[in-house]
Amino acid sequence: MIHLTWHERDTVKKVKCVHTDAAKYIVDRALTAGRTYDVKNETEEFYFIVDNSGKVSGFYKDYFQDI
Repeated sequence: MIHLTWHERDTVKKVKCVHTDAAKYIVDRALTAGRTYDVKNETEEFYFIVDNSGKVSGFYKDYFQDI
C-alpha cells in the first residue's frame, strides 16, 4: 500500500518534462513542458510524480529527462 504514503515519502530524484505530446492519452492537463517534477517512485516504464494537480500520478518515462 505504498500509494497511501507517497506524499510523505522522500523524493527519489527530480526530472524535467520535455514534451506533452501523447499518442493515446491527454497529459498536457497534468504536465507542463519545461517544468521540473519530484519523482516519488520509479519502475522500468513509469515515473510516479506529483503532477500539476498536486496528486501522485504515473507517467511514461519518455516525457522526461533526468536532471
